[in-house]
Amino acid sequence: MKIAYIDKPNFAENILFILGKHPLLQKTEVKHGMLISHGKTMTPVKEIVYDESKILTLSSLEHIRLRPGMYIGRLGNGSHPSDGIYVLLKEIVDNSIDEFIMGFGKRIDIRIDNGVVNIRDFGRGIPLGKVVECVSIINTGAKYNDEVFQFSVGLNGVGTKAVNALSENFLVTSFRDKKLLSAEFKSGELKDKPATDETNESNGTRISFTPDSKLFPNYAYDLGTIRKQLWNYAYLNRKLTITLNGEKFKSENGLLDLMQEEVSNSNLYDIVHCQKGQLEMAFTHTERYGEEYFSYVNGHHTNDGGTHLSAFREGILKGVNQFFNSSFDGSDIRDGIVGAVAVKVKEPVFESQTKNKLGNSDLRSWMMPLVRDSFVDFLYKHPEVAEPLKVKIQSNERIRKELSNVKKAARDNAKKSALTIPNLKDCKFHLGDKSGRGEDSTIFITEGISAGGSMISARDVYTQAVFCLKGKPLNCHGQGKEAIYKNLELYNVMKALGIEDSIDDLRYNKVVIATDADVDGLHIRNLLLTFFLQFYEPLVLHGHIYILETPLFRVRNQKITRYCYNESERDAAFESLRKGTHLEVTRFKGLGEISPKEFGQFIGENMQAVPVGVEHTHEIPELLNFYMGNNTADRRRYIMENLV
Repeated sequence: MKIAYIDKPNFAENILFILGKHPLLQKTEVKHGMLISHGKTMTPVKEIVYDESKILTLSSLEHIRLRPGMYIGRLGNGSHPSDGIYVLLKEIVDNSIDEFIMGFGKRIDIRIDNGVVNIRDFGRGIPLGKVVECVSIINTGAKYNDEVFQFSVGLNGVGTKAVNALSENFLVTSFRDKKLLSAEFKSGELKDKPATDETNESNGTRISFTPDSKLFPNYAYDLGTIRKQLWNYAYLNRKLTITLNGEKFKSENGLLDLMQEEVSNSNLYDIVHCQKGQLEMAFTHTERYGEEYFSYVNGHHTNDGGTHLSAFREGILKGVNQFFNSSFDGSDIRDGIVGAVAVKVKEPVFESQTKNKLGNSDLRSWMMPLVRDSFVDFLYKHPEVAEPLKVKIQSNERIRKELSNVKKAARDNAKKSALTIPNLKDCKFHLGDKSGRGEDSTIFITEGISAGGSMISARDVYTQAVFCLKGKPLNCHGQGKEAIYKNLELYNVMKALGIEDSIDDLRYNKVVIATDADVDGLHIRNLLLTFFLQFYEPLVLHGHIYILETPLFRVRNQKITRYCYNESERDAAFESLRKGTHLEVTRFKGLGEISPKEFGQFIGENMQAVPVGVEHTHEIPELLNFYMGNNTADRRRYIMENLV
């Protein structure tokens, strides 16, 4: 096979070369490994030989380090809840949780200091003769034995091995029957012969690891993100005590405690809470829009839901209609619902090693009727819940029917203005595509066409879309959903994202707000966040909304250019480069001042985009009311008192 390397990275010319229709190819030949055109040597031709030497066999740990995404999803630096360093922590804690589920060990102690993680449980401890194998050899573990572990998250004998392989240092110590064994690894490789000794410590396992800084550059654990993970463990495992740097996490009432924390006092009726066999569920309604669920399998938080969540949602629909002898629409029943469901499954099937989505298709046959019958039974026993539930459903139904006319008018207006969504430069791949690149899909929402100009020129047309706002969007705080359809700008944002009917139809994995770093830009940012939090709250809670950070300053001399995101970085760059000649410091007033060539660096692989998150859902109405409500005097006083 011979490949001609083209001098200029021109897309159109490359296509012509591939098709064999470029004019240069008409008078081109290969001589002595060189591409000759019109008698002029152009570019070397590289001979690629495909033979037995190209076939590689990797060890299990080598494969993990080469393809970490297969085992932990994304890498990242800890700025996003789904980043790999949190998956590493979870994999170890999962094993400790499995011990508790089987009735061994009521405490798990976690300590994180300077990026080093220490986890100690008080379960049975790993059998001493198998400690090394259990943390270093894939497909080795007790999770394959139903007698030892009936309900576990770990299935494939990979989790701890992945942590070992992706850590600079990994130390495991098993305490078992007054004896201990310690084994230390570096990047998955055993350093020395395991050490054994006598001990008076209680049975259990202690693991210490340091994520590999080469794979996770500049990583840092966010304790707020970890606290949220640990509370999930506590809610799902009553009576279990977890500590993080001395802070205690413990729940007495399971999912009922979770729901009370999430909805606070915003629930319209008492929380429905049922537990039967291997199923526990809790839910209520609030005045918020959309649906919000917390779903779990064997104590693991399934961020993307799965078949158990589908069965739960269907069971609620069937239960309501059976109790009220009605045929309410599913959207009317579920709009405003906040629910939690936890199920234990002997042989769970997840769609990936990260276990974010359950795939067991046989769940529906027993789970849906169980949810339905449990809910109906609850309503008969608690008639005080039935009435406000019916009122909420009927209110949703009325609003939906009123909106239908508004929707029709909005669509008619949109058709008059343009056949397509104005000011949207779309990309080729979208979330949910079978192409495999949908997870990379990103849409940038910019203020004004001029601000988006450089971004449009610099973007990856395959995975990056740009939507340019025409001005400041509507402050929709306190308004009903009809505001979206009466405001063409918000309507176009909704249509561009594909979320009119359901957020499940979201077309982009990342929605990045890109505004100027000035007062107007910050105001537009807040207005967009209000829009998402008011009507599409799950997009924020599920980590789809980001804020783009672009440099405020450019410091350069004749040889070196540095981009700075704050004044301290600017000052440091100035001191570093001042010895050079022609020192120049530029302050970017807006996105439109950054050239396309420069912008390509800021929205590429090293893009600095901060995920938007909220600690608890019940905080959202209070936050919006304070910052976007009519309390102008209170807000002004707060800003003046806290202005730095």
